[in-house]
Amino acid sequence: MTIRLGTNPIAWSNDDMPELGGDTPLKTCLAQASEAGFTGIEKGNKFPTDPAALVELLGSHGLDFISGWYGAELRRRSAKAELAAMRPHLDLLKACGCEVMVFAETSGTVQGLIDVPVAERPVMSAEEWPVFLERIDELGKRMADEGVRIAFHHHMGTVIETAAEIDRLLDGTGPEVGLLLDTGHLVFAGEDPAAISERWAHRVNHVHAKDVRPHVAARVRAERWSFLKSVVEGVYTVPGDGCVDFVAALTPLAQAGYRGWMVVEAEQDPAKANPLTYATLGYRHLAAAAGEAGFRLDPSAEAAARGAPRSRALAV
Repeated sequence: MTIRLGTNPIAWSNDDMPELGGDTPLKTCLAQASEAGFTGIEKGNKFPTDPAALVELLGSHGLDFISGWYGAELRRRSAKAELAAMRPHLDLLKACGCEVMVFAETSGTVQGLIDVPVAERPVMSAEEWPVFLERIDELGKRMADEGVRIAFHHHMGTVIETAAEIDRLLDGTGPEVGLLLDTGHLVFAGEDPAAISERWAHRVNHVHAKDVRPHVAARVRAERWSFLKSVVEGVYTVPGDGCVDFVAALTPLAQAGYRGWMVVEAEQDPAKANPLTYATLGYRHLAAAAGEAGFRLDPSAEAAARGAPRSRALAV
């Protein structure tokens, strides 16, 4: 099975905490992402929102545009209203030829609140679940009709965080609602990425590869830190620098025929964790683990790594 390896600008500049790398120029991020070996990158707040300008800028650094984060409010609004709210972002992804949207349900989330423990996240009631599932199922179908599928991002501090919540989400929706498998968020939540991968490999349509420092995660629970404090203190790191078994997590995906991107996305303070150093480590470890799991790099990515030109076409 062929894959491509990408990254996220959050290692260079954190959109939720501008004080973490806020003064780092975008060109530095893009140049170093390419230098580390990646051939694609997800969207950050510093990126242009004009499709042609975005594709041209990334292309000048040998990078393709992978996708971008969207925080939904489906607990509070209909699928039709959500589609209208996401329209600018969806149109950008469509114009750039993206196949998935990094999608999270962020109503009531505590992920961006520095003073609220991540343990105090919202939880959906028994009465909420059927309404939510109906809405996201409808939205997934509408988005699939437009050529961009939901890659649902389970996330610390949100209503979909645990294995049980992921199971309920996917059991209650059709194939148009895909799963973004995030190794770091699963381990931080106390779950086993390999078990989720084994159970839901046929629904995984995007991968975020991050590692976890277990001693920091233990302090988060014991001292009731917020999600943002956890990030600042280094709960996350790149593949190869924590406790995640990436071969075990990726093997079920290879066996299920996963094809697509694997994105190194590890929030860290760039003043403590040099972005290029960690990006390079993450790329090398993830590439090796993916190979051991049964994947190989897409030939175009291998050609790019050797310096050969790659074609890019802007969707119209």
